[in-house]
Amino acid sequence: MSESLGLPHRYDVEVVGLLVSPVHRYDGRPDGAVPRQDGDRVDRVEVRAGHGILGDRYAGRPAHRDAAVTVLAAESVEALTAELGAGLLDPLLTRRNVVLRGAEVEALRGERFALDCGGGVVLLQGGRPANPCAWLDTVLAPGAHRGMRGRGGVRCTPLSDGVLRLGPAVLTSAVPLDPVRAGDAVRPVARPR
Repeated sequence: MSESLGLPHRYDVEVVGLLVSPVHRYDGRPDGAVPRQDGDRVDRVEVRAGHGILGDRYAGRPAHRDAAVTVLAAESVEALTAELGAGLLDPLLTRRNVVLRGAEVEALRGERFALDCGGGVVLLQGGRPANPCAWLDTVLAPGAHRGMRGRGGVRCTPLSDGVLRLGPAVLTSAVPLDPVRAGDAVRPVARPR
């Protein structure tokens, strides 16, 4: 099926986190307290084409139609942990909807890809970077805002309906990925002057 979609590259990955938030938890300037995250962590999410994740604050909003689903590599937060010398950091505190292990997520910017957790293929169009916010210095560790630049994940447009679940999954993509680089930051290329 994925090859018929033009997605010839196949990777076994794991969905290690799913988040659906009905409200914006990191509103305004960070104040030193970690906002409550009650009920946002889930075992499964329902994705709707052109709409987003059911129950999420960005679902169905015209301004977020091309960025309704955010995807992050767990390895990005693990690399940050090592760089900052911090204790174990929770990747769901980045507020990304889908956290994967084993995928070079940053390489999916501008690329079509699919996730299959066993209940059918969820087709996504990778878009712009999901840039980190200043709240990461409060909720993860001092220096996390700067440290997550270039590896904060990808904002995606959902192109098909489906269900994503925690656990093993198959990611197929139009471009080859290098799982070893999953935690690497992608820095902007300097423009010639």
